[in-house]
Amino acid sequence: MATVTIYTTGSGCSKCRFTKNMLDAKGVSYREVDITAPENAAAREYVTGDLGYTVAPVVVVEDGTGQDHWCDVRPDNIDRVAALA
Repeated sequence: MATVTIYTTGSGCSKCRFTKNMLDAKGVSYREVDITAPENAAAREYVTGDLGYTVAPVVVVEDGTGQDHWCDVRPDNIDRVAALA
């Protein structure tokens, strides 16, 4: 079973909402982290520093064998993750 975390930039991000809606429609459970919230500074550093992304949303999938991640709206990757569930 994969663990999915979506790093967003809040409710004003249309790409973030679209990605969450696609995950919901495919029945993929996820945890959302708003990286603009002051209490999530470590998550923001992880996304921008460790992963190197500057565009939201960032989706991180951990499946026990490794980690996969991408940014922006990626229906192809969402379909792939949904097939794992």
